Amino acid sequence: MSKIRGFEIAKGFEDKDVNIPVRKTKYSAGYDIEAVEDTIIPSFKKGSNPTLVKTGLKAYMQDDEMLCLYNRSSNPKKKGLILANSVGIIDKDYYGNSDNDGHIMFAFYNIKEEDILIKKGEAIGQAIFEKYLIVDGDTAEGERTGGFGSTSKE
Repeated sequence: MSKIRGFEIAKGFEDKDVNIPVRKTKYSAGYDIEAVEDTIIPSFKKGSNPTLVKTGLKAYMQDDEMLCLYNRSSNPKKKGLILANSVGIIDKDYYGNSDNDGHIMFAFYNIKEEDILIKKGEAIGQAIFEKYLIVDGDTAEGERTGGFGSTSKE
């Protein structure tokens, strides 16, 4: 069977008891993603960086697809967690990159006054595979040279 799209355990996480994401109902668009380890997300302070919550996962997909990472609808109200980038975009060529093997992480800010603990195995977000289009005359030929944030590096 050829691989079309799906999730795998990223290198370095093989012994971490990572759960491959599943949809909870037959009409759910998103695959529920869990944290692979306990992570404390500190209360937001001006100038602070988002906290990256590891999943231990990577994703493979078709050439005209991307994986979008969305926050859980309950996270902002219940835990004060918002995604730093609103929606995370995982490109096809992020899979297996030389820096981190395509390891998927969620970048969170905590807007509550107290630190928030995310426990291993806790659902932190959703991932949805989506098709995308390119414009007429697109000439993109660049090659990914690394992992997280590498497409904006020169």
